[in-house]
Amino acid sequence: MPRLSHPGFPIVLRPLTMDDEELWDEVRWRNNDWLAPWESGDPMHGAAITFNQWIQRQRRNEQHGTGAQFVIEYQMRIVGQISIGAIAYGAMRTGVVGYWVDQAYAGRGFAPMALAMLADWALGDPFGPALHRLEIAILPENARSLAVVRKVGAHHEGLRERYMYVNGKWRDHVTFSLLAEDIGSGFAARLAANGLH
Repeated sequence: MPRLSHPGFPIVLRPLTMDDEELWDEVRWRNNDWLAPWESGDPMHGAAITFNQWIQRQRRNEQHGTGAQFVIEYQMRIVGQISIGAIAYGAMRTGVVGYWVDQAYAGRGFAPMALAMLADWALGDPFGPALHRLEIAILPENARSLAVVRKVGAHHEGLRERYMYVNGKWRDHVTFSLLAEDIGSGFAARLAANGLH
């Protein structure tokens, strides 16, 4: 898995490792109340897994090409996370993106930067998964996340009813996509040039 950066942005995307457990736990659990309204979950309430098991699952997903997860790092600190899951190849070549940012760093444009960098890698990098489409599904009331996809230039696709299990119930989501045809000079380059971070 690569380390992703852009000269116009102060953040780096890098794979999560076992060495990150203490830092990741601190950031994630300090932000628990901030993230709880948007937290997807397992409606079957499967068994919890350890950090080590979670990292091992990530490595398997990376090896099989079914998922990729990165921490968002700013000044050597973990300030969030972004991932692609449910990757499908063949005729679709698509994946689903999810992200969150530490409340203490919200409003600095880190989520749009991370999404643009991830899209450049996933859709256009010859060493990436060479996907054609990324989907971002957002709860209709999540104004911050809706602003992120607009800044990056995602296509609005519409409402998916009871699309994902969030915070204890099946919730409708507004869906957006980023397509390989839209890369042009790069999502990150365009975001940096437009000053929309």
